Amino acid sequence: MEYFVAAANERSFTGAARALNVSVPAVARLVGALEQRLGVALFERTVQGLTLTADGVNYLAVCRPLMEQLDAADEALRGGALRPRGTLVLGTSPILSQHSILPALPAFHARHPDIHIDIRNIDRVTAPEASTAEVLVLYGWPKQPGMVHRHLADTRLLICAAPQYWEKHGVPVSPRDLAQHQCLLFRDHEGTVIDYWEHERDGQVEAVAVNGWLVSSHRDVILDAVIAGQGVARFTDLSIRDPLRMGLLVPVLTDWQTRQSPPINLLYRSNQRRLPRVRLFIEFLTDLFQRLEDERGPELAQQLAAEEPHWYRRRHSRASATPAAAARRASRAG
Repeated sequence: MEYFVAAANERSFTGAARALNVSVPAVARLVGALEQRLGVALFERTVQGLTLTADGVNYLAVCRPLMEQLDAADEALRGGALRPRGTLVLGTSPILSQHSILPALPAFHARHPDIHIDIRNIDRVTAPEASTAEVLVLYGWPKQPGMVHRHLADTRLLICAAPQYWEKHGVPVSPRDLAQHQCLLFRDHEGTVIDYWEHERDGQVEAVAVNGWLVSSHRDVILDAVIAGQGVARFTDLSIRDPLRMGLLVPVLTDWQTRQSPPINLLYRSNQRRLPRVRLFIEFLTDLFQRLEDERGPELAQQLAAEEPHWYRRRHSRASATPAAAARRASRAG
């Protein structure tokens, strides 16, 4: 059963063997023996890897909680005599892992040296790989019935460029001025180019459809281009703390609040918290993001509710092309 769950998580016998530190033939042999005993095929085997059959999906739904209960029982029995141990699988985006979580992980490791961390690139709760994670830390507004969902931190979207860019092209006085700048744009995991930026100040809402010469789904591509003076972009404040401190990025329009700054969320299955390694890591994440929020200066504090954007959960080529964006522009023009 353990080998079957590992093969389902990794979607290959090779990945399962690596995760379990056994040979590939051992995994294939035991999964095959399980299928023979059950009298059903659990996987479709192709050159691309393993795909669960309908029977496999149903069986996995039963096996996962059983394996988690056994794991919890093992750790509970060992807990009185041994330090917490095991591998904690964290699913999160590269932005959060690299810029927020990773810098603090050595301190967690020093306190709990027998807990190993396996970070997997997962940017949404509906991704196929999300089921392999014990803990998810995600941007946005995830909805997943059956999982515990906790708010970790608010963010503030900042309009930034390099000092040399502002010196050459001038600093915008209002959000509408951004339409005259080279705004480098991020494409989200649904394929939508986020080119509709909304701001609010003292009850006044100002939105602008922006454009520029570069679009990318890789946030660090945009960041490197902006630092090189190639344009303007929006970044969450907690992900650019070092470039801000070093003066590589200069934020503008900070007296305007961004209306759709994505919150940071913690998700996990309720029975996972019984595992000491999961409980300790949840406490670590909660303390970490509370500290990051506390370190934010008052001039960057986010004061608006983090409302879900109108283009979120929908497939559009550009956020400015959605009916809601068009309606908002029309109402302001009227």
